[in-house]
Amino acid sequence: MRIRDSIDTDQILPKQFLKLIDKKGFGKYLMYAWRYLDDKYTEDPDFVFNRPEYRKASILISGDNFGAGSSREHAAWALDDYGFKVVIAGSFGDIHYNNELNNGMLPIVQPRDVREKLAQLQPTDQVTVDLEKQKIISPVGEFTFEIDSEWKHKLLNGLDDIGISLQYEDLIAAYEKQRPAYWQE
Repeated sequence: MRIRDSIDTDQILPKQFLKLIDKKGFGKYLMYAWRYLDDKYTEDPDFVFNRPEYRKASILISGDNFGAGSSREHAAWALDDYGFKVVIAGSFGDIHYNNELNNGMLPIVQPRDVREKLAQLQPTDQVTVDLEKQKIISPVGEFTFEIDSEWKHKLLNGLDDIGISLQYEDLIAAYEKQRPAYWQE
C-alpha cells in the first residue's frame, strides 16, 4: 500500500466544509477529493477508506508532514469522527499535531521503514497501540514511540485542559476565598 507524504489539512478536510461548527458529522468529508468520484458522494472503490476491510480502521498510517498547511481544527474533528484514534506518520504539522492531541487522538511519529512494514499488514492482522507502555505491537514487530508525559497523562485519563483545571477545583476555590474578586487599595 502506498504511503503519501505531505497530506495537508485541506486534503484532510477541504475548506468548503469549514462552515460547520459541530465537532460531529465531519467524518463523511474526510479526504473528500480522494474518497469520492463526484459531488454526489459516489465512492471511489480504489480509495483505501472505501474498501470494506478498512472501513472500521482506527489507526491511520501516513507519510511525512501529515497535517501541514492551514490551522484548521476541523481536520482533527474529521479524523476523529471517521473513527481514527491513532495517526502514525513520519512527522506532523505542528498545529495539527496539537489539534489531534487536544481532540483525544494520539499522533505517533515513526520512521518510514516502520510505517511501510505496518502498511503491508493485512486488515485482519491485529495492531495494538499501548499508550501506557508507549509501544506499537504488531505481527511485524514492536515499536516504541515518544509522547510528552503531560499529554500521556491527559490521554490515559480522558482529560482536556478544563479537566486538568477541575482536578484543582478545591485549591482554586480556597485561593479565591483569600483574594477578593475586586481591586482594593
